[in-house]
Amino acid sequence: MINTKFIPLILLLFPILSFSQSQLTGSVRDSNNEPVSYANIILFNAQDSTTVYRGTVTEEDGSFSFDSVENKAYVLKASFIGYAEKVLRIEVNGNTRLEPITLNASSDSLDEVTVNVRKPKVTRSVDRLVFDVENSVLSSGNTFDILKKTPGVIVSQGQLLVRNRAATVYINERKVYLSAQELQQLLEGFSAGNIKSVEVITNPPARYDAEGGAILNIVTSKNISIGYKGSFNASNTIARVPKYNLGTSQYYKNDWLNVFGSYNYNQRDALKKDESYTEFFEPGGGTDSEWLTDFRRDTESYSHSVSTILDFILSEKSTLNLSANLLFTPKTDSDISGLTEIYQPSGSLDSLFTTDSRLENETKNLLFSAAYSTSFGENTSFEAVANYIKYDDEQLQDLETEYFGPQGNLLNQNAFSTFAQQESDIFTAQFDISTMLGGSSFETGAKYSGLQTQTGQDFFGNNSGVQPFMGALSDELDYDENIYAAYASLSHDWDNISMKAGLRGEYTDVQGISNSFGLVNNQEYFQLFPTFYLMYTGSEKHAFGIDYSRRIQRPAFQNLNTYRYFLNENNFQDGNPNLMPAITNKINFNYTFDNKWSFDLYWDRADDYIQNLPFQDNQNRTLRTESLNLNYNQQFSLDISYFSYLKDWWYLSFYSSIFYMENEFPALESGGQLVQKDIFSTYVQAYNYLVLSEDGTFSAEVIGTFSPDWLAGSYEFDEMQYGIDIGLRKTFMDSRLVATIDAQDIFNSMNIPLKSQYLNQNNGYFARPESRMIRFGLIYKFGNFRLSDNNRAIDAEESERLKEKGPLD
Repeated sequence: MINTKFIPLILLLFPILSFSQSQLTGSVRDSNNEPVSYANIILFNAQDSTTVYRGTVTEEDGSFSFDSVENKAYVLKASFIGYAEKVLRIEVNGNTRLEPITLNASSDSLDEVTVNVRKPKVTRSVDRLVFDVENSVLSSGNTFDILKKTPGVIVSQGQLLVRNRAATVYINERKVYLSAQELQQLLEGFSAGNIKSVEVITNPPARYDAEGGAILNIVTSKNISIGYKGSFNASNTIARVPKYNLGTSQYYKNDWLNVFGSYNYNQRDALKKDESYTEFFEPGGGTDSEWLTDFRRDTESYSHSVSTILDFILSEKSTLNLSANLLFTPKTDSDISGLTEIYQPSGSLDSLFTTDSRLENETKNLLFSAAYSTSFGENTSFEAVANYIKYDDEQLQDLETEYFGPQGNLLNQNAFSTFAQQESDIFTAQFDISTMLGGSSFETGAKYSGLQTQTGQDFFGNNSGVQPFMGALSDELDYDENIYAAYASLSHDWDNISMKAGLRGEYTDVQGISNSFGLVNNQEYFQLFPTFYLMYTGSEKHAFGIDYSRRIQRPAFQNLNTYRYFLNENNFQDGNPNLMPAITNKINFNYTFDNKWSFDLYWDRADDYIQNLPFQDNQNRTLRTESLNLNYNQQFSLDISYFSYLKDWWYLSFYSSIFYMENEFPALESGGQLVQKDIFSTYVQAYNYLVLSEDGTFSAEVIGTFSPDWLAGSYEFDEMQYGIDIGLRKTFMDSRLVATIDAQDIFNSMNIPLKSQYLNQNNGYFARPESRMIRFGLIYKFGNFRLSDNNRAIDAEESERLKEKGPLD
């Protein structure tokens, strides 16, 4: 309590204290009178210009302010990467507003091309590699472009890979659960100008789910300015058949509310051709016959996606977020035709049959999320998140087969139809706490995930127009899964050593009941998943690191379904309700030089690895693709990365992986005999970003890839794979209008034959989906389009496994 005798003195001093403190405001513009966001503003004492008095950064509209500034003389310095510093001597005497400060670009010209924005930067922390692109030359495209340019990231047929494995995408630590195609559409509509950095987490720490592989975490810029913005986007893809996309997004922010809404419509016609062969054997090992199939699938689909986000700012420390992502695909219809020729060992035609099939699919994926976050003091934060996902999928297939003799005479015909359906409900709830324990950072949290799904397939024969139900070939599966998880993580930094260690425990309770097989996949287990990271920084140019993690791969829900998708009567894809989870151990050694070169030597092994394998039944002349637990799948690899500017207008990201892959699995058609497959190969990717105009509004990218061999289950490459992609981008109207042209796989060389050959198995296929295509895109931005928005995806953890259709895709 204040002593009352001091009150008169305080009252006397209060006016003096009040009037000796003032507010200083101003703004920073460039030579085109555009605001310069995030510029550094530093006040120095005029008497000693080396002593910093106060510092801040400009808002997105270029404004800045200092409150409670003493009335006296100062030296003010304004700076931003890519601009020359501006130093002013100012006098504060009462509330002062400065004239706009103009920063002139500090440009280095090479070959008559000038770049006026800063270069991206790559840094390595103890558990991840951070690719900082905010306000850089790369921030003018879209978010998918940024990921393609991120060191160590491979884009293969639209799928994002890290270290030869599929990567999981997060946005601001929230997991994105969409298929590869849907994810690409989402990220292509999200401006790269909103991206602060991309974090490549090859061995995710304990905070993240133990499920999955590497993580790409997209960190967006902080929302600062108040206002409204919106955009319209459209694209048209020219391939063998047309594809187009239309969309719009709207965003508004005030002092207490952020509102985001978007809608996208996608219309796609897709054409896929396959050429396949199967050599069937006699019991003694001789060739019985060879089947050659030409397959064609024409697909028409359209989808609607709606995303809404509400951020409520409850106080300076607390926020509430409500989100919804709704995806409706009411039509994915495929017309399938095939011709199979059967040849005798002598090479003469024995017989042939034709297949005509109609496949109709309808899906909806509804995701809802609520999140609350708050902070206590300066070092402690708390976040709680709840999600609900509703996923429905219906699939109807009619198939008719006609059999002919070698002279073309009709021998027989057959027809059947199937109706498959899946209904899934998922609920997740979690909380996370971050705080400081002494000089160490500590994280802990818990999570619950619950899934209930019902799947089934009804099989109908065809007899003179009547379709009787065939119960022996039909099945239903009720699947319940509950996962309870908790984790703790501790990290500490010394002068040149960083350490992080964590432990996550997950208890899993699974029960699957099949009408045909009874109780299947009844599992109850507890697993611990430790993680450890250690990094030593010898100097500014040399850093060494080691990390280890243990993770799990659970079966995708679609792969547990027992219903079948038929290419023809003798070739089908099947689920497996008896799949078990796989456990992966990874260890990595890293050396980084000058933040440009990175060398990673690592080993990972997955026991009971889940893979889709083809099996030919030589007696019944059928070929099925089945989800199976391999005994193990492992790889040894040396990855070499380089990322830097060769010229001020030429950015190069180079990635090379030299690896040995090996797996072992039971040959189901050879009495369960163990088969081991291995390859030694490499993968090379070079990404080039070129600024083609002096003002930076015209740019190009050239991506080249090369891989001589690959191993996926029992399949290997039968030819060398390589490809070239070229893209052009031009901005108009002060970046309000963006036009792009992208040519993918210009030599049509990314699709190559695959073969599976061992013991009494010899089959392969050459899938030829549309890989060579040209896409034209336009984006128009209106309102205060320089605002950073709150566009992000819902973290609905388990719904990704709903999208992993595996053999049914």
